[in-house]
Amino acid sequence: MTPLDLEAYLHAHIPLSAAMQVHVDEAIDEHVRLSAPLAPNINHRETVFGGSASALSILAAWSLLHVRLTHAGVPARLVIQSNRMEYLKPVAGAFSSRSTLADMGQWPSFLRLFHRRGRARIVVAAELLDDGELAGRFEGEFVALGYGAD
Repeated sequence: MTPLDLEAYLHAHIPLSAAMQVHVDEAIDEHVRLSAPLAPNINHRETVFGGSASALSILAAWSLLHVRLTHAGVPARLVIQSNRMEYLKPVAGAFSSRSTLADMGQWPSFLRLFHRRGRARIVVAAELLDDGELAGRFEGEFVALGYGAD
C-alpha cells in the first residue's frame, strides 16, 4: 500500500481526515507518519486544536494496523478501544504524528490470536511532532475483528 493509496482510503472512508487535510507522508510496516496543516485544525489561541492532535495520532495508529494487516493479507475491521494522549507543548504550525507498535514482539501473538478467535487486541504508540520536535505522546489499544466476529 502506497502513501497515496492510504491517503485516498482515509479520505474516502474517514471523512474527518479529509476535513483535517491529512497527508500520508510514510506508510510502511514499521511506522506510519501523517501530517496536517494548521489552518483547518486551529483553535482560538491560533495553535493546533487538541482534538485535531489527538485525531491525527489515532489516525496514524489505526493506519499502521491497517497497513500491516493489508500487507499480511488479513481482512479485519479495526476499532479503537481506549487511548491516552499527553500534550507536552502547544503547536503553532503544521504538525505530524508517527505511529509504531508499542511492542514489536506482540505482533506474532496478535496475529495468532486473531486467526484462532477472530479478534485480537494490540497497543500502538504515536509521537505528535511539531517540526520534528516532540509535542505529545499517544498510546491506544485497538481491536481487530474478523468479519464473522461481533
